[in-house]
Amino acid sequence: MELATTLTSQTVQNAIREIGINPDYWYPVGWADRLQPGHIMPVTIWKQAIAVFRDTDGQLHALDDACAHKGVALHKGQIQGKHLLCPYHGWEFNGAGQCVKIPYLPETQKLPCAQVHSYPICEKYNLIWIFPGDASLAASIPLLEVPEFDDPDCLMVPIPAHFQAHFTICNENTMDVFHGFLHKNLQGWFDPVLTSLKTTESSVYADYRVSYKGVMAKILGLSDRGDEVTTRTVSIHYRYPHYHSSLEGVSSLYLMRSPVGPRETRSFALMFLRLNLPKWLVQPFKPLISIYVWRFLFSKFLDQDIEMMESEQRNYSNNPQRRYVEINPAIIALQKVMMRQYEHYRRKTLSSQLSGNQQGESLSLSEAISSSRVESS
Repeated sequence: MELATTLTSQTVQNAIREIGINPDYWYPVGWADRLQPGHIMPVTIWKQAIAVFRDTDGQLHALDDACAHKGVALHKGQIQGKHLLCPYHGWEFNGAGQCVKIPYLPETQKLPCAQVHSYPICEKYNLIWIFPGDASLAASIPLLEVPEFDDPDCLMVPIPAHFQAHFTICNENTMDVFHGFLHKNLQGWFDPVLTSLKTTESSVYADYRVSYKGVMAKILGLSDRGDEVTTRTVSIHYRYPHYHSSLEGVSSLYLMRSPVGPRETRSFALMFLRLNLPKWLVQPFKPLISIYVWRFLFSKFLDQDIEMMESEQRNYSNNPQRRYVEINPAIIALQKVMMRQYEHYRRKTLSSQLSGNQQGESLSLSEAISSSRVESS
């Protein structure tokens, strides 16, 4: 659906800062090359602690970070072959979360029914992904597509980030191209204009026209001279729960959110640049160039954004009743998508609970009738 791009005043609904996630999507939790075989990594997806481990064969597994015996953190345990051993009593769990061995029980003795919840997990784009919702849906929900990942003509810059802020605040920052004022000392963009806005049940697509000038514009290949003003289109596509944005002819950014809790968010981003340099010169030094581009060019932009997002979160936490005004319709459209996704999940969960209660009531009634018949006979 096409929406008006006119900047008009609208009151922000503070309830947006209280919503949770729709867990029926894939969420990134870490860089794959940093988890070696035989190691365990603790992660959290929206208040759910998970122990991710790579067995000695290199296969990934994800279990609730709580032993089925005493509830201690499994990520403090150790890997033995394909299994994770609890640090407390050595209870051994396979990748499906089943207890397969208790070291102080005779091998002939039957094991107790001890099960740790497991999660669908996969590895792609050098990221570890977990599906925290309904596991039966995991195979039908696609990962974000990143076609540039294997493009030899692109320089890939991995960008990690950690925010002490609600994920909606972080998402709004990405959709908000009007905050170029914040980055003026870094020669960021200026004079932004929202030119197109479309939305669906689960996505928002916005185009902005922005201007650049200075050394940064020259480095990025936006202009041949730093004193010239050049205007380009920034396209931002939010498809719940992740982003893809591009700067016309220069860069492509895939931004994957990983909400940790009500006031904490992580993100894993992959930026792709097309440098105006000979391939023979760039190819051998790609890793070094990637580090340089991140540390000396883009990390400063992110640091400024983090300061603003965390300030926004602190003020909201101190006074949740304070009202705010928004004029960017792209932000309002984004908020509606995030609210809609959360409400959709809540309705689904409530429906499932009601169905379970009704089945329980029917079973109880059936048992009562059966018991009555036995007593009568």
